[in-house]
Amino acid sequence: MIRIMIQAMEEMIGDATGTFPDECCGFMFGTEEDGLRTVSAIQVVDNAKEGDKRRRFEISARDYMNAESLAEERGWQLLGIYHSHPNHPPVPSEHDRVAAQPFFSYLILSIHDRAFSGLRSWRLNDNFQFEEETIKDERFIHQNQ
Repeated sequence: MIRIMIQAMEEMIGDATGTFPDECCGFMFGTEEDGLRTVSAIQVVDNAKEGDKRRRFEISARDYMNAESLAEERGWQLLGIYHSHPNHPPVPSEHDRVAAQPFFSYLILSIHDRAFSGLRSWRLNDNFQFEEETIKDERFIHQNQ
């Protein structure tokens, strides 16, 4: 289960709508206790994908290292990655699945015509397939699939 603090949520939505029609991406930080992940901060990063950023995102190795350092400095856990799907539902693609790492939460924001329309969160299971992660805030569950 994952809970997203309102400031972090507003920052992710701002990044996603501001980056439209390209995909945005960034890191989510916070804590995990008794199976509940709480996202309290994010770090926006540039989509490093060469070519069509409207359908793919990529995070550079340098940005990963910076995120790990930031988490260590602030006493946070690096909980996962968020990205947007412009004019598409918040469902991971096969490309998203192949690039995913165990442990991380993958939050996908759906943006339609520059407006936030929903989000869902996903985690890899033991068979390296995505399973939906419950979001502990009814405002952000299945608003537009």
